[in-house]
Amino acid sequence: MSPRKPARPAAREAGFPDASASVPLFTASIAVRWRDLDAFNHVNNSNYLTFLEEARLQWLSHVPGPWFDDHAMPVMAAVQLNYRRPIEWPAQVQVQLFCERLGTSSMTIGHRILDADKADRLYGDGNVVMVWMDPATGKPVPLPEAIRHAADAAQVT
Repeated sequence: MSPRKPARPAAREAGFPDASASVPLFTASIAVRWRDLDAFNHVNNSNYLTFLEEARLQWLSHVPGPWFDDHAMPVMAAVQLNYRRPIEWPAQVQVQLFCERLGTSSMTIGHRILDADKADRLYGDGNVVMVWMDPATGKPVPLPEAIRHAADAAQVT
């Protein structure tokens, strides 16, 4: 199979991705916890990555069909995260995930962290590259069909 490139959500104006370019794969709602705060009374930068991980796991749990088995599991190969503004407590955030690229064994998942009550308040954006690999060999394996179908379902026609 040749790699496919779904529509990118990355048409950016003033650093804010244009969500109209693509339908989200998934939107996760996440409550900010008191323990997420740092000494400056805002969410610690490392917790943004935790929010992204939680959103990906929520999405994967909704993917119909098998997306991993004993010979194919996703691992994060790269992450790019732009911190746009601090998140203060209390807050409810929404993490939107987008398919930016499908490769033979990898998927680039774009993300945006938004305020759940004010959709124009962007806390962070960027992308993550996930590679499916065989844990026994450490070698890349083809993307599961369930992942390809889920990404196809989110494309704007």
